[in-house]
Amino acid sequence: MSKNLIHVIEDDENIYELICYNLQKEGWEVAGSLTGEDGLKAVRERHPDVVLLDIMLPEMDGLTVCRELKRDDSTSSIPVIMLTAKGEEADIVVGLEMGADDYVTKPFSPRILVARIRAVLRRHEQAGVIEKNEQDILSIHGLTIHPGRREVTYENEQIVLTETEFRLLHFLSNRPGWVFTRNQILDAVRGEDAIVTDRAVDVQVVGLRKKLGGAGDMIETVRGVGYRFKEK
Repeated sequence: MSKNLIHVIEDDENIYELICYNLQKEGWEVAGSLTGEDGLKAVRERHPDVVLLDIMLPEMDGLTVCRELKRDDSTSSIPVIMLTAKGEEADIVVGLEMGADDYVTKPFSPRILVARIRAVLRRHEQAGVIEKNEQDILSIHGLTIHPGRREVTYENEQIVLTETEFRLLHFLSNRPGWVFTRNQILDAVRGEDAIVTDRAVDVQVVGLRKKLGGAGDMIETVRGVGYRFKEK
C-alpha cells in the first residue's frame, strides 16, 4: 500500500521541520514549500493526498493559494487544512468559505494535527466511495434523490437544498435504519456551509426537516446517540 503524501506550505522553517518530523513518524510521505507560489506549483505537479497550508505567507497568502487550488479542476478535490495563528471565528469562516476542509490554530499539539489529518483523509475516502455511486438514483418513501444532479424531489415536487443538507440527506437515506452519531455525521458530511460542531449537525437537521416538509419525519432522532433515516 502506498503512503499518503502530505504537502506542507509553511514559511517558518522551525514549524515546518516540527510538522515534517511528526508526520513522518506516522509513516506519511512529506513534501513542502516555503512560499505560496512554490506550494501552488508543487501541489499541481504532485497531487498530494492532503495540503497543510499556512495562511500568513509572504507575497501569495494562504487564502489565495487555497482559492486557486479549489478553482483548478485538477486540484479542487485535494483536502486542504489551514494552519493559522488567527483564532478568530471570522478568519476561520473566510478560510472555510474559500474551500478549506479544516483548520488548526497555532500553537497546536502535533497529536491534534495528526488527528485532524486522519479525519480529513477518512472523509475524503468516504466521499470517494459515494462518488463511485454518484449516478445511482435513490427512491425511498416518496423521495427521489439524484446524486449526480444534486436534485431531490418529494412526491414529484423539487426541494432545493444546500450542498451540506443534500449530503446529510444522501448519507442517512443510503442506510435506512442505521443509527449514526453526530461525530460520524461530522466525518461524512461536509459542504460549502461547513458543519464543524455537534451543535451545527442539529441545526442542519432542523433545517433539512423543515425543507422536506411532510417527508421531514423520516429523519428520526435517536435520543442520546444521533440520527437515523426511517427504514419502513
